[in-house]
Amino acid sequence: MRLVFLGLSITSSWGNGHATNYRGLLRALDERGHEVLFLERDMPWYAAERDLASPPFGRVELYESIEELSERFSDDVAGADAVVIGSYVPEGIAVAEWVLATAMGTTVFYDIDTPVTLDRLDRGDREYLAPELVPRFDLYLSFTGGPTLDRLESRWGARRARAFYCIADPSLYFPEEARRRWEIGYLGTYSTDRQRALEWLLLEPARRLPDQRFAVAGPQYPAEVEWPGNVERIEHLPPSEHRAFYTAQAFTLSVTRRDMVRAGWSPSVRLFEAAACAVPVISDPWPGLESFFIPGREILVARTTTDVLDLLAKTDEDERRAIGARARQRILNQHTASQRAEELEQHVLEVAAVGA
Repeated sequence: MRLVFLGLSITSSWGNGHATNYRGLLRALDERGHEVLFLERDMPWYAAERDLASPPFGRVELYESIEELSERFSDDVAGADAVVIGSYVPEGIAVAEWVLATAMGTTVFYDIDTPVTLDRLDRGDREYLAPELVPRFDLYLSFTGGPTLDRLESRWGARRARAFYCIADPSLYFPEEARRRWEIGYLGTYSTDRQRALEWLLLEPARRLPDQRFAVAGPQYPAEVEWPGNVERIEHLPPSEHRAFYTAQAFTLSVTRRDMVRAGWSPSVRLFEAAACAVPVISDPWPGLESFFIPGREILVARTTTDVLDLLAKTDEDERRAIGARARQRILNQHTASQRAEELEQHVLEVAAVGA
């Protein structure tokens, strides 16, 4: 198939989790023999932090305006079997209008931020998607499953809402022996609605365990955050260094944004990455978690500082390794890039079979 993607960024992972998903998915599609083009708006903050300027799979092109997009790529979009527009694309509404008017094949909205998107639609926020556009796409791929899929169809008129969860690329995320540097590590861009949970589940345990080492990696944390002396801060960690970061931890912390908790069925890409490395994950609770991992066997759940301290004290090394191994097997069985590529193929073929 000929596939065109218009996404937030594939060349830079700075401050976003979109890039790692696009990279894994496009690599898998390329390996399966598809012709893939990724179109990315050339934004200065990503230009300054490009960690994969020329991906070794598919074809990536930058553009500076919608006018340039139309002039250079109309033939590609018109001739594609499917055109996929991601969430948070700059000037996303205008880009979607152009795609829907130009594409002759299947049109897809790929929502990597579904709970945030629906909250914005509820509030009348039209940053990258408008309510009237939702029914015009042949397919709505959602990072969130569960009841949200019914809501997309019944309230917003999506023709076909399908769960399309985040992925871990097993060619990049796998176990390796490493010197343990941290008891718990966390990887994530600063978010006000996650900071309280980060305080409870990592910073306060660090204060109570001054002889242990902890780490927080990610940009945009405000200067006023008070970091315990035994918490190492890493401003930005490119995907090429994620595996080494995870495998140097005894446990990885996963903290979920408020919108994702409210919607449920919204696993984080960082959770999947760490699990693919066979590093046991401590997660805050959220609806639907047990449909991805078995609590206590494949993932550990903590609500409070005391919960975290108990897990650290009571999980011996054999059980720690066993939890990580079981989580990795779950990823390999259900959440690899190759499996998502196959799912996308099947969805596009479904639309083609029944007609838009």
